[in-house]
Amino acid sequence: MDIFQAMQQRGHEQVIFNYDRASGLKAIIAIHDTTLGPALGGCRMLPYANEEAALTDVLRLSEGMTYKSAAAGLDFGGGKTVILADPATDKSEALFRALGRFIDTLHGRYRTGEDVGTSDQDFVQSLRETRYLVGLPVAYGGSGDTGDNTALGVIAAIRAGLFHRFGSDSLQGRRVAIQGLGKVGYHVARHAIEGGAEVVAADINPHVVGRVASELGIEPTDPWTVLETTCDVFSPCALGNVINTDTVEHLDCQIVAGSANNQLEHDHLADRLLERNILYAPDFIANAGGLIQVADEIQGYNPDRVTHQVESIYDVLSAIFKEADVRRQSTLVVALDHVKKRLDDVHQIRRIRS
Repeated sequence: MDIFQAMQQRGHEQVIFNYDRASGLKAIIAIHDTTLGPALGGCRMLPYANEEAALTDVLRLSEGMTYKSAAAGLDFGGGKTVILADPATDKSEALFRALGRFIDTLHGRYRTGEDVGTSDQDFVQSLRETRYLVGLPVAYGGSGDTGDNTALGVIAAIRAGLFHRFGSDSLQGRRVAIQGLGKVGYHVARHAIEGGAEVVAADINPHVVGRVASELGIEPTDPWTVLETTCDVFSPCALGNVINTDTVEHLDCQIVAGSANNQLEHDHLADRLLERNILYAPDFIANAGGLIQVADEIQGYNPDRVTHQVESIYDVLSAIFKEADVRRQSTLVVALDHVKKRLDDVHQIRRIRS
């Protein structure tokens, strides 16, 4: 990969490679755009196939964080960290303290917290070396688990989609297929069932599916075919790239709204969803609840304020759905236009000096 060319194409400001011999830490921090404010985005830990795969992931994810913050009306930029390691075997106090030291060298230009493969407890170790963290446990001054607020944002997105497509935002009697029953997917399933939906769900861990099926009464299904389930709403809540040139043709739903980042392998697939008359809730809007929560920590956490902002995802998407119909363009194109306009507006405003 030509790193500078990739940065130019996506608009990145900074990519930092971090290595610590003592702990074995190998991490990449990508800062995409700080027009709105300091970069904010979680830290993912995965056994990537190679360094290029990790770099590609962190570039895409950090770009998405810029869009997520902008669309949510937050004054933060986009950033992300990936650790090249296996979270099942490679975690240690030294590794996360080393990461904290590297984060601290950025002096608040970027803040991070848990993501796929990491937990809030991991960053309790990082907290010994830096204060530029979010999503910490309540006992350590954070707001706790972000899963439920992320799920509430997804439910708001689903309801906005249902109203736009069917004229009612009620979940009663609707069939929702959920891919992934992790800390967000579980809560999406719970809230959907509480709203009266029939939930079909899958996860690559059969023990998780069995537990959630027993607890919530979901209908379990195969993780590789859940995408083809006949349903009103398909909700991808696992990893990204689930909708690609092949799978997009097998979707049997009216609406796509989930918590996974980068659900579309390529942006042009939003046009194919439009051609197939499938309403797509852009992921960086639908899954912004967790970001809204941790961003609020920085100014002094207020749960009522967070709830209000998360619920506003409904209104944001409703407006985008309507505009997309009028313009006869994909919801992704319209959402990105809104994001770019906000970035441009704030860039111009901040040229004013006191």
